[in-house]
Amino acid sequence: MENVSILLVEDEESLASFIQSELTFEGYEVIWVKDGQEALDAFATHAFDLILLDWMLPKYDGITVARRIRKESDIPIIMMTARNQTTDIVIGLDTGLDDYITKPFDIEELFARIRVIERRLNKQEATTITYHQLQLDIAKHQVTIDEEEIYLTPKEFGMLYELMKTPEEIKTRDELLNTVWGYDFMGQTNVVDVYIRTLRNKLGKCGLMIQTVRGVGYVLRELDDR
Repeated sequence: MENVSILLVEDEESLASFIQSELTFEGYEVIWVKDGQEALDAFATHAFDLILLDWMLPKYDGITVARRIRKESDIPIIMMTARNQTTDIVIGLDTGLDDYITKPFDIEELFARIRVIERRLNKQEATTITYHQLQLDIAKHQVTIDEEEIYLTPKEFGMLYELMKTPEEIKTRDELLNTVWGYDFMGQTNVVDVYIRTLRNKLGKCGLMIQTVRGVGYVLRELDDR
């Protein structure tokens, strides 16, 4: 993508100033705001490609901001926060976040996550994958079950794609991390379990086809109705 425009929402001035200067140096266009209300106002008046969003903010916290934006847009959102408990990650995923980076983080890690999102947004491959009632359209970034659309976050979509493109093939947690996130996620394989759980819930009965291989990972298999 050319001239990627980023909304940076961060109330810690020293961190925000550093991130803004680094992103600007790399060629991104960055608008920085310091609280949840300013974030919503900026989103309403500018066309952004990506939002970097702190959780703990004045006026409206990051989760509230993300929920309001998700009511009208699928713009990629990366949450930046010191909150790293599984329950926090679940809340973020349920809100529709695309990624979740915990503070303190290295700026190169943030760049890596942004590049993953850029590659997804640039992808024009017109491929449809079908497995039983599930249909996944890569170009449209759309998943349907019996022609009914199911909303998935980009990470959930990526996880399902990896399982659907080679059904019956076991994917380890590390493989899913490296493929879906696009970089080494430092062995935090529990995040895969969190995404799989939310993905199963969204897919309903079809989610049962995502089966756990204990001690290894996950596989997409036809249900045995016998």
